[in-house]
Amino acid sequence: MSDTCFECQKSFPSQQALEQHKKSKHNTAAPISNRENKKSSKKMMAWGIILVLILAFGYWIFSAFSGPGKYDTFAKCIADSGAKFYGAFWCTHCQDQKNLFGSSKKYLPYIECSTPDRSGQLAECSSIGIEGYPTWIFPDNSRTNFLSLAELSRKTSCPLP
Repeated sequence: MSDTCFECQKSFPSQQALEQHKKSKHNTAAPISNRENKKSSKKMMAWGIILVLILAFGYWIFSAFSGPGKYDTFAKCIADSGAKFYGAFWCTHCQDQKNLFGSSKKYLPYIECSTPDRSGQLAECSSIGIEGYPTWIFPDNSRTNFLSLAELSRKTSCPLP
């Protein structure tokens, strides 16, 4: 066995001096298999930390979007007021109107007017004369298009959160 350090190429008068050098300068006095085990353990720990961070982030996302929506009560009140929201799945203004409500949009009194192939209008909408989207119809039979949350609150007497 050589008395030269493999790491830094220094020569030593004895094997004992070489081992002492390795231990103090390169922390490699342990057999190679132990060094590899330490590296493997460090990698496993790093992957474990990464996994914990991913799980924590996933839990945060899930909890943020699975709870009650900010406008749940407001959207339910609009539905209870008798207002109706007519739209089409392909209508970008309808999507914008729904998106004002975030996760609470599922409570809106939404009525789909478009045929699945976009080529026509369903009878429910054509029979009451829906000509554009979105169209809101209120219990007093007034009609309007896109509304802000404040305007919807005023038209339906539903309080904003």
